Amino acid sequence: MNDLSISLVQTALIWQQAAANCEHISKMVSDHSVQTDLIVLPEMFNSGFTLDAKKVAETMDGPTVVWMQELANKENVAVTGSIVIKENGYNYNRMIFASPDAELQWYDKKHLFRMANEQNRYSAGDHHVTVNWRGWRIALYVCYDLRFPVWCRQQNNVDLMLFVASWPAVRSFPWKTLLRARAMENLSYVCGVNRIGRDENDIHYSGDSAMLDMAGRDLLQLEDKDSIETTTLSADKLIQFREKFPAHLDADEYSVK
Repeated sequence: MNDLSISLVQTALIWQQAAANCEHISKMVSDHSVQTDLIVLPEMFNSGFTLDAKKVAETMDGPTVVWMQELANKENVAVTGSIVIKENGYNYNRMIFASPDAELQWYDKKHLFRMANEQNRYSAGDHHVTVNWRGWRIALYVCYDLRFPVWCRQQNNVDLMLFVASWPAVRSFPWKTLLRARAMENLSYVCGVNRIGRDENDIHYSGDSAMLDMAGRDLLQLEDKDSIETTTLSADKLIQFREKFPAHLDADEYSVK
């Protein structure tokens, strides 16, 4: 297990225009020119958070997934973020993890945001997904999942938790607080990537993307602007912290159905 470099892509999104969003992100990545292992994009990064699933939904061999695979191959990195996927007659808010070997892994958002009626437009996932990338065990989550500590609870089997989001600025305090809580209670690095700007529903997003260590301390805090920031996570510091403070050994046993 070596150190892992991770790049947080925080940007405004063009409403329901997948090609334009992918082109914009490609330029941001190209201009960034910093070596990394993993690029993390926001929730519904190719459309903005929309309930119009029929208009924006793609298949797993559609143009956005192909773009993710091409970017992963070009940069020799993994690329992850969520988009709307249609499959077997259902629509999912799916977080896709594309790696350079063309292998795709994905997580379907479990907790659908009822205050926006998301549960009536999308189908919920029903299982956890942890990917192994360059020796790191990485758990995938989408936005509203962050509010549910039982669903997010780890048993010393994850090194990094990723949350991709379209989290409105009006609730920025819970976003910042819950990211920190998930890091501390799971003794894990936590990354949250949120969008900025204002969408077609006049909802403002302030970003507040962040990278936290296993004690909940800031490694990165992004300002409210288009930016890519990269930081390197120390494997040794994670291992040493867990050895000195093995709270996971006293954790309650549980199962999630």
